[in-house]
Amino acid sequence: MAEKRVVRKRAGQGSDIDALLRRALALARNLWWTWNGEAQQFFASLDAALWEATNHNPIQTIRRLSAERRAALTIDKTLDQRLAACERALRAYLRARPWFARTARGAQRQLRVAYFCAEYGLHECLPLYSGGLGILAGDHLKSASDLGVPLVGVGLMYRSGYYHQVIAPDGGTRVACADYDYADWPVTDTGKIIAIPFGRRTVKARVWRAEVGRVPLLLLDSDVAGNRPDDRHVTRHLYGGDREYRLRQELLLGVGGVLALKALRIRPTVYHLNEGHAAFCTVQRLLQLRGRRMTLAAATEAIRRSTVFTTHTPVPAGHERFDPALVTRYFGAAAAKIGLKPSEFLGLGRTDPTDGASSEPFCMTTLALRHSNHCNGVAELHGATSRRMWTAVYGVADPDEVPIGHVTNGIHSESWLADEARPFYAIHLKPRWAGADPGADFWTHVDAVPDEALWTLRNVLRRRLVAFVRERLIRNALEAAAAVGTGKSARARAHGTQDMDALRRALCEDTLTIGFARRFAAYKRAPLLFSQPDRLAAMVRHLEHPVQFVFAGKAHPADVAGQKFLQAVHRFAHDPRFAGRIVLLPAYDYHVARVLVSGCDVWLNTPRRPMEASGTSGMKGPLHGGLNLSILDGWWPEAFNGRNGWAIGDATELPDASAQDRKDAESLYDVLEQEVIPTFYDRDAGGIPFGWTRMMREAMRTVCARFSAGRMVGDYIRRYYMPAHGGRDAG
Repeated sequence: MAEKRVVRKRAGQGSDIDALLRRALALARNLWWTWNGEAQQFFASLDAALWEATNHNPIQTIRRLSAERRAALTIDKTLDQRLAACERALRAYLRARPWFARTARGAQRQLRVAYFCAEYGLHECLPLYSGGLGILAGDHLKSASDLGVPLVGVGLMYRSGYYHQVIAPDGGTRVACADYDYADWPVTDTGKIIAIPFGRRTVKARVWRAEVGRVPLLLLDSDVAGNRPDDRHVTRHLYGGDREYRLRQELLLGVGGVLALKALRIRPTVYHLNEGHAAFCTVQRLLQLRGRRMTLAAATEAIRRSTVFTTHTPVPAGHERFDPALVTRYFGAAAAKIGLKPSEFLGLGRTDPTDGASSEPFCMTTLALRHSNHCNGVAELHGATSRRMWTAVYGVADPDEVPIGHVTNGIHSESWLADEARPFYAIHLKPRWAGADPGADFWTHVDAVPDEALWTLRNVLRRRLVAFVRERLIRNALEAAAAVGTGKSARARAHGTQDMDALRRALCEDTLTIGFARRFAAYKRAPLLFSQPDRLAAMVRHLEHPVQFVFAGKAHPADVAGQKFLQAVHRFAHDPRFAGRIVLLPAYDYHVARVLVSGCDVWLNTPRRPMEASGTSGMKGPLHGGLNLSILDGWWPEAFNGRNGWAIGDATELPDASAQDRKDAESLYDVLEQEVIPTFYDRDAGGIPFGWTRMMREAMRTVCARFSAGRMVGDYIRRYYMPAHGGRDAG
C-alpha cells in the first residue's frame, strides 16, 4: 500500500508540473517577457544550461526539459509562486490604461497604424532581423505597446532567418543557414491564407501572429503547400538570393501585407513604411481604391495623405533598385488595373516619371516618396542628407524645398538594460517603466548617485563582459577544433591546450574596455583603428594605463568590402602585439550586442560622415554609464556636448576619402591618448576616477531619456501619425 501511495503522489506531482509548464508556455507566447527581467529569470531557472543552449528561447527550453529536470522542478516550492507573479505582472501590464488611452481625444482615438518593415529584432530567439533596421523596428513595436499606441506590425516569416556567422581560421566568414521549426517560436497561426498576384500567377501565404505586449505583429510565410518550390522559398532567407528573389520578397511584404490586414479585418488609418522595402504596399492600396471607382488622382492623393515613409539610408547604393523589365513582368497586370501604361507605372519609381523611354532602374525609395506626404529621416543630419539626395525626385534645386523631416531614432530602454544594472536602477533611479509617457525621464536625479555606486556598476558590467568574451572565444575554438576532426598529433593537441589557456586569460577585468560592434559595411570603417599599428600597440601594452578592444559584427555575404574589413580585424586580433587585448567575437546577434553595449566603458563609432543614418548602439551604453567616442555622424551631433563623451574629428567632410580617413584616424589616436585613457586612469585616493564618473552622469542625464524609443514613438504620433490620420480614406 505504501508503494502505491508513493506512485500516486509522483503521478500527481507530474500532473502538477505539466500544468505549470503549460502556463509557462502561455506566458512565453507574449513577447512582453523579452523586456521583463523577472520573467526571463523564471524561464532561465527551469534549466539554466538549456536556456543558454536554446539562445534564451523559453518555448524550446520548456519542451526540451529532461525527465530528471522535470522531476527536480516538482520539489521547487517557489516555482509556482514565481510563475504566478509573472502572470500577474503581464495581466496588469495588458489591463493598465496606457498613455495613449489617457490622452487621446475625439477622432484621435480612431487612429490605427499599420507598420511595415522587412525585419524585426525583438529578441535573439526570434531571428527575423539582420541589423539596425530590424532592431529599431523591434524597439518601435515595444514602445508602441508600452504607450498603448494602436499599432499593428507587418513583416515576413523567414524559415532560415539571417545567416549564422562562423569565422574561419583565416578570418573569412562561413555562411551557415538554420532551418527553424515554427513550433519553437512564440507565434500563432491565424488560420488565414491569402493569395498574392505574382505577375501572371498567384502565390499563397500563411499569416502568422506574434504578440509584442499589446501590439500584434503579422508575419507572412510563403512556405505553403500548393505553391511552386521557388515560391515556397521566397520567405526562406532574410536578404538572400538574386534581384528577382528580393523583388518577390518585397512584393510579398507590401502587397501581401495589405491583403493580410484586409483578411483579418484590420482597417488602418495610417500606413507607416519603415524603409523602401515595403513600398509596393502603395500599389496594392491604389488597386483597392481604384476598385471602389475612385479616380487615379483621388486615390493617389488619399494614399499620400495617409502614408508615413521613413528612409534609413544616406548611401545611394543602399536604396533598392530593380530592372524595369523585371518590375513590368510582376506588375504589368496591376498597372493595367490601376489605369497606367507600363511606362507610366515605371515612372512611379523613376526620377523623371514622364520619360517613357528611360532605362533608369525602378527605385523603391522613389515609389515611397511619391506616395507619402509625411517623410522623414532618422536623425537631424540624416534628414538634411536625405533632402540633398532626393531634390531631383521633387523637381527642385534647393534641398530646403524637399519635404523630408526627421525623427531621431531611440532605443527601448528596458530591452537593453542589463540584469546586473537593475539593482542599481531600483536603488538610485527608481524607474516606473509601465505606464510612462513619451517624455518620461528617470535619469534627472543621477547627480545624487554617489561616485562609488557609479564606479561599482561599471566594474560589475565590465567583469561580466570579460567573462562572457572568454566563454565565447573558448566555445568557438572548441567548435572549430571539432570541425577539423580528432586526427591530430600530440604536438598539435598540446598547442591547442596552450591556445585555450590564452583564451581563458583574454582581456583584463580592470582595463579600459572599448567596444565596436555593428554591421561590417565598408563606410563604417572598422579597420580605422588599425591605421597606425605600432602606436596602437603602445596603448594596448602600456604597463600602467592599458586599453583593450572588443569587436563583433557581420558583413552581408555579398559585401566583399565588408568581408575584407572583418578579415582585417581578425588578422590584427591574432597579431602577437594585440593577442588577448583585441578580440573579435563570432556569431554576432542580439544577445552579444546586449552584453557588449552594457559592458564596454567606451563605444567606438567610426563611420564616414554623413553615411551613418542614425545608429542606435551608442545610445545603449549610457544606460549603463558607458561613454561614446564617435565621428560626428548619425545621432551623435545631436547628443554630444563636450562633457558626455568624445568626438572624433569635427564636422568637416573632405571630398577625398583617403584624406578623410587619415584625418579621422589621427584624431582618433589623439583623443584616445590625450583624453580617454588619462581620464579613465586618473583616480582619487579611494581609487575612483572622479572625472570619468562625472562624464558618466552627464551621459546618463543627456542621452537616456532624449534618445529613448518612447520619445521617438511620441514624436511619430505628434508629428506624423496624427497629421496622416487626418486623411481618413486610407484604402
